[in-house]
Amino acid sequence: MAQKLVIVESPAKARTLSRILGKSYVVTASMGHVRDLPRATLGIDVDADFTPKYVIPTQKKKVVREIKEAIKKADSVCLATDPDREGEAISWHLLWATGLNENSKPVERVVFHEITSEAVLEAFRNPRAIDMDLVYAQQARRILDRLVGYKLSPLLWRKVQKGLSAGRVQSAAVRIVVDRERELQAFISEEYWIVEVELAPSHRKKVSFRAKLVELPGGKKAVVASEGESTRIVSDLKKALYTVKSIEPKRVVRQPSPPFITSTLQQEAWRKLHFTAKQTMAIAQQLYEGLPLGNEGAVGLITYMRTDSTYAAASAIAEARDYIGTRYGKEFVPQKPRGFSKKTKWAQEAHEAIRPTRICREPDIIKEFLSTEQRKLYELIWKRMVASQMATALYDTVTVDIEATADTEDYLLRAASSSLKFSGFLTLYSEGRDDRDQEENLSSLPDMKHGDNLECLDIFSEQSFTQPPPRYNEATLIKTLEKKGIGRPSTYASILSTIQERDYVRKEKGRFIPEELGVIVDGLLRTNFPKIVDLAFTARLEKELDEIAHGGQNWINMLKDFYHPFEDTLLKASQNIQKIDMTKPTEEICPDCGRPMVIKSGRFGKFIACSGYPECKTTRPFLDKIGIACPQCGGDLVKKMSKKKKVFYACSRFPECRFAAGTRPLPYPCPQCGKLLVQDRKDWAKCTSCGHKVKQSELDHGKNYTDTEE
Repeated sequence: MAQKLVIVESPAKARTLSRILGKSYVVTASMGHVRDLPRATLGIDVDADFTPKYVIPTQKKKVVREIKEAIKKADSVCLATDPDREGEAISWHLLWATGLNENSKPVERVVFHEITSEAVLEAFRNPRAIDMDLVYAQQARRILDRLVGYKLSPLLWRKVQKGLSAGRVQSAAVRIVVDRERELQAFISEEYWIVEVELAPSHRKKVSFRAKLVELPGGKKAVVASEGESTRIVSDLKKALYTVKSIEPKRVVRQPSPPFITSTLQQEAWRKLHFTAKQTMAIAQQLYEGLPLGNEGAVGLITYMRTDSTYAAASAIAEARDYIGTRYGKEFVPQKPRGFSKKTKWAQEAHEAIRPTRICREPDIIKEFLSTEQRKLYELIWKRMVASQMATALYDTVTVDIEATADTEDYLLRAASSSLKFSGFLTLYSEGRDDRDQEENLSSLPDMKHGDNLECLDIFSEQSFTQPPPRYNEATLIKTLEKKGIGRPSTYASILSTIQERDYVRKEKGRFIPEELGVIVDGLLRTNFPKIVDLAFTARLEKELDEIAHGGQNWINMLKDFYHPFEDTLLKASQNIQKIDMTKPTEEICPDCGRPMVIKSGRFGKFIACSGYPECKTTRPFLDKIGIACPQCGGDLVKKMSKKKKVFYACSRFPECRFAAGTRPLPYPCPQCGKLLVQDRKDWAKCTSCGHKVKQSELDHGKNYTDTEE
């Protein structure tokens, strides 16, 4: 029997395909890329049209040998790597790494967007050649990032400190975080007052509602800037006569969100599940490549998770509509199937949104086969797809304008209500909200008509202050990167990880804060390499890479246009940038030579060293004390960083005392046993000794320890 060899990236994907294809196919995994640019050198011949010098990494040589042996035994080869630029490039590299480019054996490229029997078998019936435009686009990105990284990073090592790096996309992301921090520092909070009046129809005094002041006499917008002004207005409103000026009822239609693309999945997984982008993509990869479902075997549960298209196959839409009609009733099925326009200019209609491969595979039916994280993410994807084909939600809203006449002064107040008349897709799913997004007002108003007199029951005047823009979290930073065209959806997870690993930003309570090092490097790049951190320029490069992928741009010309000006800028910067001293003085004296000790930063964080280096090489760890005593020995607790860049807290007397906590200790004793409290999920604190839990808000405000969580 003729034997066909199929090459994919991962063992999990290989297992799922083996079950689908049967015994006439042998499926093996390349374990990702099999060729790359060398690590020790630039690996690009700039003078020869940016010719890359690819090598097989040491750790991949065994894999390549095994694939070569498998090729010898096969009659033909199918390259079934992922359906995107990276997958296309892996297939192309496999040709050259294994000698298939010089082999006479038939080689086919097979592409599918979901690992189901129907999709896979259809793809194998319709193979194609490798798409070199996609390969060139991936190669251009790789070379572009290598040129920036390998040319800029050594400069940062010389001028700032060793171990630093700069990147075309990561530097733009750091700039966004730094810009937000500068907004916060420059923000001046302004006082304002909110004035509301509690009113009731004269004939129904028990049915009251609140109306907000929206307009001052003369038609001016109600901006009340001081307590004095608020007091004067309240005085007028106390003696005013209130009349219903207008009533505007309206039927409001709310449409469901489209199925997920990569960026919206990452955003929503953060909002609803608090998954990082990296975590989301890792779990989505597992769902795509296939998981064993009992007797059914390994099954791909979702379509390919790297996509920027909201298109869903007609068969998936039909299945969703059938499910909705059976499960919820005909009134929940729109008259026509709902289609969504492509998300971006280059979104391919052949590429689908992220959706479940089978709507009938409900989350509850398969939950026993999934881990907690897999179940949560699958349920999110499943609900989003089904809800996208459900009927719209209907609200009845009423806006009432009320005239308050005090002597000859007329004020305008407004009250509004919204009631859900038909839940539609909201029965199943509602999209999460970012900072400052407003929830719907579901309050109700009493029956009123134009000209009705109203009675004032009370007046409320509340002082408020304008708030600065919030720091970015995972969802809002990804949303901003996408909006500004920085990077691609498939790169967001690595961008967010990289800027933290480089110590350019840190995350506190889910918010990104620039580190001092990040601010310094960002400032240096802005001054000397403005285009590298210019958001519009970075976005334009992304568009050009998209054009290469679609055959509309020559990759060599694109690199020439970028590199030669960049090289000139690099030369000038090398001459102009002065060495930045990152050391900080301490009051300590070196025990070996008597010179002052200073705080330095290295690849693994801060440390204390002798200022006489390199003559004196005395060093010791830097203890970042947090002002809390160790609960075991009374020593100082210090903040530390693991090799995997995770923050933890430990006793400064290690190894004599081995106390450590993965979350930040709090400066309050446990109300039960008096031991140490640490931050727990959300607003809770947890005792490291007895496990007692208490709300942090109560600790902060000195309240009684009564509202505890079991």
